[in-house]
Amino acid sequence: MLALALASPVAGAESAIVAARQASMKEMAAAAKTVAEMFDGKRAYDAAGFRAAAAALSARTGPALLAEFPEGTLGAPSGAKLEIDQARPEFEALARHIGRLAAALAAKADKAPAEISGEMRMGAGLPMDGGSLLGKRPNATEADPAKLPAEHLLHLILQDCSGCHSKFRRKVE
Repeated sequence: MLALALASPVAGAESAIVAARQASMKEMAAAAKTVAEMFDGKRAYDAAGFRAAAAALSARTGPALLAEFPEGTLGAPSGAKLEIDQARPEFEALARHIGRLAAALAAKADKAPAEISGEMRMGAGLPMDGGSLLGKRPNATEADPAKLPAEHLLHLILQDCSGCHSKFRRKVE
């Protein structure tokens, strides 16, 4: 009974971490959806809304994202796979990479014009596989995120999110 009493606070803290992480992921998904819908024309473009969504992505990635995955909070009931700890350097590099992309997107959003400009658009000739750290482009040199259009940054962020989820997240039913 003593072991159960001692385990309860730990389990409670673990549950709080998982709940906070899930809420953060939902906020990131909503922010990314907002920006994507603006670029896709499914939502009216709004510079203030773009800034807010990009700032939310930036605030939740990089070091903040890493802090949401402490050891002991992986596996069931969370969707975070135990492989995160087994491949911690790769996971951390991916979280930092997404953070750099999101910071560049937020910097561009801070200067966003009243309407979507051609400079914000992805345009032709930009590779879509520039953001992955999961082995899609061995020996490739990555472009400076600050020099990429906002729409391209969003696509790279989404690509990294998908890659991370495919490797480190299991579907929770």
